Amino acid sequence: MNASDIRAHLTRLELERIDAAEVGLTGCEAYMADLEDEILICRAAFAGARVTEIAVARAELSGRLFG
Repeated sequence: MNASDIRAHLTRLELERIDAAEVGLTGCEAYMADLEDEILICRAAFAGARVTEIAVARAELSGRLFG
């Protein structure tokens, strides 16, 4: 998955959290904990993917770094 795909998934997870609150699932601790864990994992994956994409783009523009 690229950063855009991960960001789209993260957006869906955040919308799921909003939907869960609207239908009263905030009291379901296991579900909410799993959802929060998945959101945190997805945020970390997004950050890593984005940094990697930036590094690749920089390398394509500037070439290899020395020193």
